[in-house]
Amino acid sequence: MNVQPLSRRTFAASAVALALVAALPALAQKPAAKNRVVLQVSDNDPARWNLALNNAGNLQKDLGMDDVEIEVVAYGPGIGMLKSDSPVAARIASALGNGIHVVACENTMAGQKLQKSDMLPAVGYVQSGVVELMKKQQQGWAYLRP
Repeated sequence: MNVQPLSRRTFAASAVALALVAALPALAQKPAAKNRVVLQVSDNDPARWNLALNNAGNLQKDLGMDDVEIEVVAYGPGIGMLKSDSPVAARIASALGNGIHVVACENTMAGQKLQKSDMLPAVGYVQSGVVELMKKQQQGWAYLRP
């Protein structure tokens, strides 16, 4: 039997292959990235808001509350449903309490002469709703418009 010594190149390639095989169990156990979903609501319609909130609740139920991050972006006519006296105020407040982020477009608020004091207390704010949607999508968030 004729045994040849390993070349440096063959030895290095073998070492890399062994390291990759050894790392496979650790790679397999890496947790999946958290699901992230942004929903657009730009309609002044309680039914549309209820649909969006149902979608958000179903995402939390199916994926697990700790495994999904949800943001609802309201702008244009949809901003009216974030007012304290809106017909869906209680549902939105409940969603906020369940970890769903709801943000209002400050550009729309300025155009409609709304103040933060007019809005539900736990609502967040972004300068521009459409820019927020664009940025979230660029960051890999899934986009829904119920």
